Amino acid sequence: MTRSTRERIIDEALRLFAERGYSATSVAEIEAASGLSPGAGGLYRHFKSKYEVLAAAMNEHAARTSTQIAETLAEMSTVEADLPIEERLAHLCRSGLAKVREESELTRVFFRDLSQFPELVAVVREGLLQPMFDAITTWFRAQPEYAGADLDWPAIGAVLGGAVIHYRLFQETVGEPPGRAEKDRFVDSWVRLALGLMPSPAVQAIG
Repeated sequence: MTRSTRERIIDEALRLFAERGYSATSVAEIEAASGLSPGAGGLYRHFKSKYEVLAAAMNEHAARTSTQIAETLAEMSTVEADLPIEERLAHLCRSGLAKVREESELTRVFFRDLSQFPELVAVVREGLLQPMFDAITTWFRAQPEYAGADLDWPAIGAVLGGAVIHYRLFQETVGEPPGRAEKDRFVDSWVRLALGLMPSPAVQAIG
C-alpha cells in the first residue's frame, strides 16, 4: 500500500527520533528521509513544527493500538473458544510480545525523550500502555477456567503484562533476552504462572 506524504513523514520521523533522539533530529533530516527536498520546507505543508510530527505519531499509534486490541480480543473470543487453555494463554502472551515489538521505535522515544512533553506521556500511557494491561484483565475475566478465581485481576494484569513489556525492552536495550531465556521458554513459563492462578478444581481437571 502506498503511503501518503504525511504518513511517510510520521514514519520516518519516528524512526529517526528512535535512532538519534528527538533533539538531535532536524526537520531537514526528516524531509530527506521522507523523500522531500531537505531544507525546502516540505514538512511544513503537513505539520506546523517538528513537535507536531511527534505528537501526531504518538496520537496515531495510540489510536491504532485501541483498534488492534479490540480486534484481537474479538478474534480470540471466537476463533480460540475451543482451544485448550494452555494454547489460549500462549497466544495471548505471543500477541503481547508482538505488539511491544511493533511499537519498539515509539517505546524508545517514549523512555528517552517524552519526559519533556508530559502531555504526550499521557497520550502513550492512556492510549497505548494502559489499554494493553486492561486487555489482559478483560481476557482473563472472560475465560471460563478462571470464573471462580477471586483475584485482583488489574494487579495480575500489571504483573503479567509488565513481564511481557520488560522482556522486549530488555532484549532491545541489552541485545539479548533477560536471563538468556529465548522466547519459547519465556512463553512457556508465562503460561505456567498464569495456569497457577486458576481455582484448584480447574487446575486438577487440566492436570
